[in-house]
Amino acid sequence: MARAKLAFLAAAAAAVLLLLLAPSRAVARHHHRAPAVSPNKGGGTRAVMTVNGFEKGQEGGGPAACDGHYHSNGDLIAALSTGWFAGGRRCHKPIRITSAHNGRSVVARVVDECDSRHGCRTNVVDTSKAVWDALGLDTNVGVVPVTWSDA
Repeated sequence: MARAKLAFLAAAAAAVLLLLLAPSRAVARHHHRAPAVSPNKGGGTRAVMTVNGFEKGQEGGGPAACDGHYHSNGDLIAALSTGWFAGGRRCHKPIRITSAHNGRSVVARVVDECDSRHGCRTNVVDTSKAVWDALGLDTNVGVVPVTWSDA
């Protein structure tokens, strides 16, 4: 009986972990909600970071919500989930992103919204390849835990 309970708990924990780490898709992003920031003890808001293409024709969707333009994946840029995007109040503002894996940080500029009402989870910092490179992370991983804060 104890083994069965232990096996059930291990399976449930694995399922929760898979849900937390499942990649999300950034899509067209023009909806507004109040900011939802929940700081952790490390001085930032816990999130998952995904890699996004901000150039025309890439899976990130249309032009950026902040300025209606496409951006280079070589720039340190980010899209925030709808609540964190705060109806555009974070447009062009710098945020500090810190990797939970290696502790490295980078400052990126918010240029877009990752629309939480159309496919993007509510805890996503969607970033360019340049952010991943600056943090020393492999984009092939797809999703990593981070913290972020206004810089």
